[in-house]
Amino acid sequence: MRRTVLSYGETLWDLLPTGAVLGGAPFNFVYRANSLGDRGLIVTRLGRDALGRQAWERIVALGVETRFVQWDDHEPTGTVNVAFDARGNPDFHIVPHVAYDNIETTADLLKFAARADCICFGTLIQRTPRGRQALAAVLDASGDGLKLLDINLRKECFNEDTVRSSLQRAHVLKLNDDEVMALDAMLGLATQSIPEFAETMMAGWSLTHCVITFGEAGAFAASADGERAYVPGYRVEVVDCCGAGDAFTAGFIHRLLRERSIGECCDLGNALGAMAAAQEGGTVPISPDDVSRFLAGEHERIVKPELAQFSQD
Repeated sequence: MRRTVLSYGETLWDLLPTGAVLGGAPFNFVYRANSLGDRGLIVTRLGRDALGRQAWERIVALGVETRFVQWDDHEPTGTVNVAFDARGNPDFHIVPHVAYDNIETTADLLKFAARADCICFGTLIQRTPRGRQALAAVLDASGDGLKLLDINLRKECFNEDTVRSSLQRAHVLKLNDDEVMALDAMLGLATQSIPEFAETMMAGWSLTHCVITFGEAGAFAASADGERAYVPGYRVEVVDCCGAGDAFTAGFIHRLLRERSIGECCDLGNALGAMAAAQEGGTVPISPDDVSRFLAGEHERIVKPELAQFSQD
């Protein structure tokens, strides 16, 4: 059965050394959710400028519904300057004062949010008071659907209050290993291991799931009912990592919404993340058949030794 996924936040242009690619974690995520067969809708805002028109055309071409794409007459379409280190890891300079900071709530949006099976949100869209208030209204209006916090900590775009209030509203927390260290320090947790961190977060914030990714070394997930799983990652030739984490999240949530085990959720997430990292940009098409062929193939797996006891692979 098809699920409805509402992804709230930034759609922007990643200005890569090789050119501009449409991205933003919420958009990358919802595009991948669509590609897996779910109904994904993006809640975002574009400027009435050339980049906004090009973004609209790209969104339509990629098959993502535009029902909740808004237009801004004053601020430009969002952009990010992206540079890469020697290992292909991106460094972002996120331009402030852009259209997606001004997303507005509407009666149609609030009504739709109440029926969505999943709402995905992060912290970047909350970098302004107006952004925080608009998102809070949508989450307050939401029904019993899953609330997914893909935290995406970006420098100078979050604070402790935003993190804490986001955690209070979430069911599922997804983050990477660098963000684990940042949250552990910010919240004064002093945890000694990844499993302990996940346990502490679920106990302290009433989360149903905590999911931590390690790039090519795979992912660890824990649920409040005691399930634990570590799934090793795949070695691929990395082209760029933009959108790889968002692809993982889409795969994980796709299976979680169908009540699959967290190991199975991580397995699909890892495959999608690896395939996305082997391409340039976060929205290069990956079909369900592509994923099936990848999962059926032989690939070198990358294991994180300290988590091997939880391995599901």
